[in-house]
Amino acid sequence: MFRSNNCVAIHLKDITAAENFYTNVMKFSLLTKSEAQLEYDTGRFLLCVDRDLNTQPPIPGFTVKDIGAARRFLQENGCIILREDRRSLTFRDTFGITYDVVESK
Repeated sequence: MFRSNNCVAIHLKDITAAENFYTNVMKFSLLTKSEAQLEYDTGRFLLCVDRDLNTQPPIPGFTVKDIGAARRFLQENGCIILREDRRSLTFRDTFGITYDVVESK
């Protein structure tokens, strides 16, 4: 049901400092940029840097065909939905690990 979307998200307070670090120190190729997010090509996966007041560890991303079915399945198996919208959600598994899930088109 779940497939890696080759994206890892991190949440950091200072997106300007993050842009400097990931562009100039790590030398990742910046793909997209907005006030709230940066997206980098790291070679093996996309690194999505999200501006957030709470710094968080890396969050792996997955795709599913039906976000509603995925939500129900996760909840039935003890996962906690942390955030959701029409086509995506973030959940915490029973071990305390956080993941992003996006519905594929």
